[in-house]
Amino acid sequence: MQLLPLAPGRLRQGSPRHLPSCSPALLLLVLGGCLGVFGVAAGTRRPNVVLLLTDDQDEVLGGMSFSEYSTTNCQTGLQGEELRQEHLRTYLELSRTPLKKTKALIGEMGMTFSSAYGAPDAGGLEHVPLGWSYWYALEKNSKYYNYTLSINGKARKHGENYSVDYLTDVLANVSLDFLDYKSNFEPFFMMIATPAPHSPWTAAPQYQKAFQNVFAPRNKNFNIHGTNKHWLIRQAKTPMTNSSIQFLDNAFRKRWQTLLSVDDLVEKLVKRLEFTGELNNTYIFYTSDNGYHTGQFSLPIDKRQLYEFDIKVPLLVRGPGIKPNQTSKMLVANIDLGPTILDIAGYDLNKTQMDGMSFLPILRGASNLTWRSDVLVEYQGEGRNVTDPTCPSLSPGVSQCFPDCVCEDAYNNTYACVRTMSALWNLQYCEFDDQEVFVEVYNLTADPDQITNIAKSIDPELLGKMNYRLMMLQSCSGPTCRTPGVFDPRYRFDPRLMFSNRGSVRTRRFSKHLL
Repeated sequence: MQLLPLAPGRLRQGSPRHLPSCSPALLLLVLGGCLGVFGVAAGTRRPNVVLLLTDDQDEVLGGMSFSEYSTTNCQTGLQGEELRQEHLRTYLELSRTPLKKTKALIGEMGMTFSSAYGAPDAGGLEHVPLGWSYWYALEKNSKYYNYTLSINGKARKHGENYSVDYLTDVLANVSLDFLDYKSNFEPFFMMIATPAPHSPWTAAPQYQKAFQNVFAPRNKNFNIHGTNKHWLIRQAKTPMTNSSIQFLDNAFRKRWQTLLSVDDLVEKLVKRLEFTGELNNTYIFYTSDNGYHTGQFSLPIDKRQLYEFDIKVPLLVRGPGIKPNQTSKMLVANIDLGPTILDIAGYDLNKTQMDGMSFLPILRGASNLTWRSDVLVEYQGEGRNVTDPTCPSLSPGVSQCFPDCVCEDAYNNTYACVRTMSALWNLQYCEFDDQEVFVEVYNLTADPDQITNIAKSIDPELLGKMNYRLMMLQSCSGPTCRTPGVFDPRYRFDPRLMFSNRGSVRTRRFSKHLL
């Protein structure tokens, strides 16, 4: 899996998702202390790891090494700010082991809860999670100018002078400083989380006129009505107005422009690693927290839907033992980043209770590898159960509304999906937690743009199996999440997998309407 150029012109194109997920950043903050095991092998030095994490970058905005990489979501009943605060309290304090290696966080502190970092009730900017030796964390998220950084627990304000304040460039310089700061005798872990290409899409001055002839992709699902889909999709207005299309095209261009500075960051980082002789012993991961849509099903711009354009993000990897110019079709998710990096570090994964799997064997070209055939995707809708006074004709609970009252989210835009793959099938089954208990099913082999919902025409037996499998994945933990999917010959439905050790059913938000 080769690390490819990361912006258009210098970019390979790939096709387009958000879920406030167990983001790569969140998972790795959990691992802050665990990563102290990098130097365990006597007489050998383990590889370094660099994780580059962008904000809201779908497949169209980056080349790919893993063609089936998607984001998933933490299994929790918490919502909104409560969810983010709980992540802060819980995950940031799990790094309890003494510092044994050099670890750096530079930039946004995890896309799931970065908007809460720095809040007084979450410890303020003075709070530096245990296990981190180099901490340059952004207060809140998605800023390019006029922001505050926590530098090892001390606040530093930045203004709007490009040469010293543009955040992506600041992160690039800090990452180079870290490479000078670290010990030459220990492996290191560094995570760099940029604001790009998140709104407000503020490009560096030298890139603000780039891509003037670039437009958002006009796929088959662009600017069409979402027939037989959840009510939130059906409420979009088709065709979109010319002003809406101009707006989303402009947003698409600006997002590309912001990524040119990420390109610069990557180039500087790789050159510095090569200069210091570290490049050949460093794994570099490039990914994002969620995708993004621009006009699909007449939804202008956002990231909160269950479709490919919002759940699929780039994953590019280079490092020791990885042959260049490869593309893996294995079903990999963001929950696998933590186990993979711990595996690189030499940590015994049997000591963890992580739902994900290490894909290090895939990177190294292992043959006859047993791998998952399905993955869980979840999202908890945001919005209050009240009517928007600016859009009184809409149902209560909508949010993220545009001036023409097309809304991108709602409190009951809460869904869970199981994505299942086999040699013949590429299937997505989704249930909504609403009064309809609405179901959407797509055969992505025949319908990659997810235009036709086949929930009412698919084999009822298969539909029932997918429903059981979804319940199991929602209630599983650790190794029980890795049992065979419905198209695997080893698949067996075992209701015991939906029960905890105490014999009670674990929390499930959705109706068992197909049982």
